[in-house]
Amino acid sequence: MHKTIDFPNLGIHLKNVGKAISVFGFDIAFYGIIIGLGILAGIFMAMLWAKRTKQNPEVYIDLAIYAVIFGIIGARIYYVIFSWDMYKNDLLSILNIRQGGLAIYGGVIGAVITVFIFAKKRELAVGKLLDTACFGLVLGQAIGRWGNFFNREAFGEYTNGLFAMKLPLDAVRSSDVTQFMRDHMEMADGVGYIQVHPTFLYESVWCLLVLIFMTFYSRRQMFKGEMFLVYLAGYGFGRFWIEGLRTDQLLIPGIGWAVSRALAALLTVVSVILIVKVRKNIERRRTMHRRKTRYREEYPQQEERVESGLTADAAESNFDDFDDFIES
Repeated sequence: MHKTIDFPNLGIHLKNVGKAISVFGFDIAFYGIIIGLGILAGIFMAMLWAKRTKQNPEVYIDLAIYAVIFGIIGARIYYVIFSWDMYKNDLLSILNIRQGGLAIYGGVIGAVITVFIFAKKRELAVGKLLDTACFGLVLGQAIGRWGNFFNREAFGEYTNGLFAMKLPLDAVRSSDVTQFMRDHMEMADGVGYIQVHPTFLYESVWCLLVLIFMTFYSRRQMFKGEMFLVYLAGYGFGRFWIEGLRTDQLLIPGIGWAVSRALAALLTVVSVILIVKVRKNIERRRTMHRRKTRYREEYPQQEERVESGLTADAAESNFDDFDDFIES
């Protein structure tokens, strides 16, 4: 297998990019190393955010132990379910994740279920846990996507754009290569090269942008769980576009839709609706509270009369006055 990875339009030429490093005769995949670094960075970020929001950072170490385990299990199950043809004749290969095969949304589902259970057991607010953990999650995703770079996977259709990535044909899975790529394949010294969208790079950069947006948006947060919804909406919006470029999409059986793209669209729409609806309700309650406060300040004698025991008719009259005041 040839090991070159080029970004010709950027003038970047990498001649010897391996998939693993040998330690005492044992191969350790770069994919696993990158995923591990992403997990550690995510835990560190969550602890920093916990400290910033006056929570106990050690809680997130305990949470991470369970969330990472069940997140990886969820990511693998999700991938295997929608790639069953790759594993049905070799079930033991399901346990081999060193060569890739983890789906982000499966990991998120597994981790979120873990957070709910953890919150119930510890009697903690699940919304606050999700709000804090999602900062670590999106950073971990930004780093973890580079595991796809070393595995030569998660790329898109042919392109000759600025960020086009050139890969040797023998270094990628044949199932990920389209006829359009083959039509534009270049030959050099008897080796075929395809040129594709580096969608792993797009997603990594997008996750960093989402993290920056979340950091600024957090100053306007109104309710617990809002930041997690912002993450789902922000990540989903970008993933919907990026997933459309990829050639290794996981498809819904019998329908042929890209499952992650459909899920991204659904989560984006639902999250935005929930954010808008809950914020509007909170703002409405705050407005009502402010108006009630103003009314009591301007008509203290009527408040005292209601509290001291008026007749039903008199009390109803006072409330009519309040309704008029609210509408003014």
